[in-house]
Amino acid sequence: MSGLALDHRPRVADVLVPVAVDIAYSYRVPAGMELQPGDFVEVPLGTRETTGVVWGVREAGGGNLKPILAKRDLPALGAPLREFIDWIARWTLASRGMVLRMGVRAPDNAGPEPVRIGVRLAGWPDAPILPRRMTPARQRAIEAAQGGLTFTKAALAEAAGCSAGVIDTLVDEGTMEALALPPEPVALAPDLDFAVTQFEPGQQAAADALAAAVAEEAFSVTLLEGVTGAGKTEVYFEAVAAAVRAGKQALILMPEIALTGQFLDRFAKRFGVRPAEWHSGVSSRKRARIWTGVASGEVQVVAGARSALFLPFAKLGAMIIDEEHEQAYKQEDGVAYHARDMAVVRGRLEGAAVVLASATPSIETRVNAEQGRYRHLKLAARFGGRALPELHAIDMKAGAPPRGKWISPRLAATVDQVLARGEQALLFLNRRGYAPLTLCNSCGHRFQCPNCTAWLVEHRFRRALMCHHCGHVERRPEQCPECHTVDSLIACGPGVERLADEVAERFPGKRVLVLSSDFPGGTERLKRELEEIANGAFDIVIGTQLVAKGHNFPGLTLVGVIDADVGLSSGDPRAAERTFQMLQQVTGRAGRGDKPGLGLVQTYQPEHPVIRAIISGDAERFYTEETEQRRRAGLPPFGRLAAIIVSGNDRLSAESHTRALVRAANALPASDRWSFARHGALPGEDDLVLLGPAEAPIAVVRGRHRFRLLVKGPRAADMQGFLRAVLAEAPPERGGVRVQIDVDPMNFM
Repeated sequence: MSGLALDHRPRVADVLVPVAVDIAYSYRVPAGMELQPGDFVEVPLGTRETTGVVWGVREAGGGNLKPILAKRDLPALGAPLREFIDWIARWTLASRGMVLRMGVRAPDNAGPEPVRIGVRLAGWPDAPILPRRMTPARQRAIEAAQGGLTFTKAALAEAAGCSAGVIDTLVDEGTMEALALPPEPVALAPDLDFAVTQFEPGQQAAADALAAAVAEEAFSVTLLEGVTGAGKTEVYFEAVAAAVRAGKQALILMPEIALTGQFLDRFAKRFGVRPAEWHSGVSSRKRARIWTGVASGEVQVVAGARSALFLPFAKLGAMIIDEEHEQAYKQEDGVAYHARDMAVVRGRLEGAAVVLASATPSIETRVNAEQGRYRHLKLAARFGGRALPELHAIDMKAGAPPRGKWISPRLAATVDQVLARGEQALLFLNRRGYAPLTLCNSCGHRFQCPNCTAWLVEHRFRRALMCHHCGHVERRPEQCPECHTVDSLIACGPGVERLADEVAERFPGKRVLVLSSDFPGGTERLKRELEEIANGAFDIVIGTQLVAKGHNFPGLTLVGVIDADVGLSSGDPRAAERTFQMLQQVTGRAGRGDKPGLGLVQTYQPEHPVIRAIISGDAERFYTEETEQRRRAGLPPFGRLAAIIVSGNDRLSAESHTRALVRAANALPASDRWSFARHGALPGEDDLVLLGPAEAPIAVVRGRHRFRLLVKGPRAADMQGFLRAVLAEAPPERGGVRVQIDVDPMNFM
């Protein structure tokens, strides 16, 4: 009787829906429906129906609340993932509904699973049915199917050396029968003993330490720092193996998972199978199956882009963040979050071991390791005793190339020597297209994007001028649109396409490949080209930062950096760190095979601390100096930053709202949670400081005018509380004005 009474007790469920709202809506739970937090339900929302997730169930009168329509047959979201969604929403000031959306889109984006058809011999083995007319092809098909096994038509046709039409004929005659096959597994279980790596002593110690961290079944963070080619990937595979051995799951985050065919091959070489892949290139149906498999525990290892962080793991034991320093881990559209930092948060909530792997760790991660928050493992030598590449700077003030050329005489001569030995050379220039600016040498007209305050980049392969901010494309004209002079347009500065023209002229007959993310063919083309480089199909490779992302090219012995100074003139406080990381990573592509490597860095600033650190190999000195500069300036990780970006359809509305935000901040009363230095007052040691308003360096993007505010404060500051108070005090967004909050910004443009 008590159970029956409980069934009739009125209950209300608080349901979070994946839309831009921060609150959970209350719905009446129909009698007889059993719900728990985390369950997926179908609910009415306005004039439509949508799927939401139960965030809480309580006893209360339903009143006039709308009822839940149905409980969906999907695995429930576990408590750690729900807490993770709440945490990210609080940290980023995004709505909980939009954070939830990142974790629940996959199940609703798939259609029905297609039925797989298999064939087998009918009546086997007691009463086989032979065809009316036997042919050699039919005979081979029948023999191949002996034993009563079930095949797909394609597999049986391949085994018998016949066409699929032969199999269809045998089915029509009753010799074979067709039947439905179960869906293919979305990812096979890794074989932990398939090919156990034989480590050197230093690697073995690191691998054992990571495996021990996973075996603790408690939260920990370990920085795995190792020079390029030190075998970090194989070492952290042992953390993956330890998690699977303990019946747990593992997640490997990668900055460019769609391009990492080499990584997947290395995983298969160690474990016999590939992991489940999670990125935008995976079909919606397969993503839905991976999502469900992760939730059930069937999928044991996932390698994915940053969005894999929101998968509903049933028993997460290890998280690997490969190339943890990469800026690609920062999402700036929609919910602004850094996947590396949020992975640490999820690891804490799940009680999992987190591994941050990099040859060039971020300053934030290094400081956390030095202060004891993270464990620190170092691999100081390359695997197999291979030497690090020898590095030299080419002072462009003393050894510049001829006018209109970009490859210095010394670099060109070295490329000749490398090619003569049958080895490969890589020329690195971090500029896409043919030239970053096109202008008229008659009237000075410069081609600018009509939607952005940015110059159009010339792409000669496409015969077009393109904006890399909004995607605007226009055909390169034959005459100046301003003064109408014919043949007056000139390209200023080099891009990889222009460098390719120079290479073709300087090294005729050589096999040359240009690698750039904006070439047609997408990720599949890039994967294929990266494999071809590794197989020695090209003599000279010209590439942007794509080539610096952990690829292994055994035949590559020379890396030439064309414009090493390109990032050093930026006002970005992380400019020196990013330049150091990129140069270290790209020069590390040389000499990873059996032959020694060489890196030549063309620079106009050979005495710059970043260039000196790269050439000398004294990374510790660079980290020490850069860390001290951050400490003195109160910048992350010793202080906190948050950006407020205001955009509008016109300059006046954007600027007016930005100034209203400043007035709102100055109107805030004193609070126990923060100390805010008002305009004109000198900030105290514990004060938050509001800098701006200032027009964004790229003032217009996609037709929207942009202004920025920057909030700077001490590490212990309640940054989120201050930002919420400012937004609450400010007028609402009107007339197309939008306000975006970016806590811990990585981009200051």
